[in-house]
Amino acid sequence: MERSVMHIDLDSFFVSVERLNNPKLIGKPVLVGGTSDRGVVASCSYEARTFGIHSAMPMRMAKQLCPEAIIIKGDTEQYSKYSNEITDIIHSKVPLYEKTSIDEFYIDLTGMDKFFGCYKIAQDVRQTIMKETNLPISFALSTNKTVAKVGTGEAKPNGEKEIKRGTEKKFLAPLSVKKIPMVGEKTYQLLRGMGVMWIRTVQEMPMELMEQVLGQNGTMIWKKANAIDNSPVEPYSERKSISTERTFDRDTIDVKALKSLLISMTEKLAYQLRQEEQLTACVTVKIRYSDFNTFTMQARIPYTSLDHTLMQKVGELFDKLYQRRMLIRLIGVRFSHLIQGSYQYNMFEDCSKQLLLYQAMDKMRKRYEDDSIIKRASGMEISHSNFNAFGGGKKNLEKEAKEYLEKKAESIAILKQKPNNKVMYE
Repeated sequence: MERSVMHIDLDSFFVSVERLNNPKLIGKPVLVGGTSDRGVVASCSYEARTFGIHSAMPMRMAKQLCPEAIIIKGDTEQYSKYSNEITDIIHSKVPLYEKTSIDEFYIDLTGMDKFFGCYKIAQDVRQTIMKETNLPISFALSTNKTVAKVGTGEAKPNGEKEIKRGTEKKFLAPLSVKKIPMVGEKTYQLLRGMGVMWIRTVQEMPMELMEQVLGQNGTMIWKKANAIDNSPVEPYSERKSISTERTFDRDTIDVKALKSLLISMTEKLAYQLRQEEQLTACVTVKIRYSDFNTFTMQARIPYTSLDHTLMQKVGELFDKLYQRRMLIRLIGVRFSHLIQGSYQYNMFEDCSKQLLLYQAMDKMRKRYEDDSIIKRASGMEISHSNFNAFGGGKKNLEKEAKEYLEKKAESIAILKQKPNNKVMYE
């Protein structure tokens, strides 16, 4: 059966969402990303791109290229909301799709041509998303994921394209090798140094030569250039990891401050796990030094969502990872191997008071909808070290936590007397 794969990409997604909330931004150069000079551009409008600005560019450089650009920090919650709405629309209209990022999807329409034609179905999906969200969106339809993705790039902004069977190589041939997925800046410069600038040149080269120069990646690039891609559209599933990272305005070697921030980041991610009723079995710590060299280290752990277990492992990984004693530019924490579930603990091994404290703190975080209020003293940033673990007097939450623990004490005593000492963490 002939394959039909649709690739969808929302145009300048973050900028488009901001324009929905503030129409005055329409037609103006807009940058969304880190607002400090050390930040990077997460998304930019097409008006800004005419100045040579692109995603992942340092914000400082973007400001120099376009001083009149409007810079917005961004709202992750809003972007996630619209992304979920679009996911729901796609889920209701097609049998098989893959969500590869917050604003990018692959849809397998194979076999659906017997009804109305795959291209017409693809157009209907796009029109429905545009009608229900008012967001601009582009797509391309072809025989595999690679050609469809490249086609979407050529269809932008706010366009659609079909690359029919038998025309894939002809379509790719005149395009820059930078258009091939997997070809980053370093690979592009290497290929350019070989005199390879267009996909047509790669198509004419022996695959063995590409493999000799770039190894296994060379083989993959050669296949993609020749429109060979048998990778399936993977059914969409829940995310498999959560993470957070911080880029500093000034490189630092203050280990105490770094560990304090890691505790705060771990605490926030652990709370997110518990709210979504998930457990993690793998912890990763990331360090980027001032020379931009980046290192990560990970460790497997028993499934958990408890702060003290995760904080201990994060601290251990950081101590093992931070060996160079150089200035640090960025640190990050990631939890992966996620599964759905609530934590079960053994009454005789875990500290019941500590576990109940988590319940109390989570309850208050949810009530006041501000996780900055509830934070361990060791996780407070140095500039806020005069505040206590419950938010520096913003609210009398410590008293409330104690009252909550007292109410739970009796039930804990009863549970300890029961033969089955396994208890679900609420």
